[in-house]
Amino acid sequence: MADNAPDERDGASGQSQYHGVPANALPLTASEDRQWATLAHFGGILGCVPSLLIYLIFRDRGPFTAQESKEALNFTLPPTIAAVLANILVLLPVVGNLFAVVATAIWVAVTCFSVSAGIRVNHGQPHRYRFNLRWIK
Repeated sequence: MADNAPDERDGASGQSQYHGVPANALPLTASEDRQWATLAHFGGILGCVPSLLIYLIFRDRGPFTAQESKEALNFTLPPTIAAVLANILVLLPVVGNLFAVVATAIWVAVTCFSVSAGIRVNHGQPHRYRFNLRWIK
């Protein structure tokens, strides 16, 4: 270790100056709550993963984010599973092109519904998808 390099430990306590995130993070502000709820819906363009991550990370920090990310997750989960299966079935020799069209149609539909919901949520209005299985309560 170099002589002039700063020591990473506090002198008195001997603990590192770098600490992890506290277990109980601060609640989201109203604008942050609306922002993450909006991103949960817009994330539907990429499937169910963005809304799942937002739900798991922010559900205890903002009520609007918890409600909307759960709604987005419930909406995007079944089409994501169907699209993954359709993309696997694309490898079949005779009917592969049909499954490519199905996978594309699923993605276009989910994208349209997700963007529409994201715009509405960005204005502060809650959104309920008309066709939603609501597996996660």
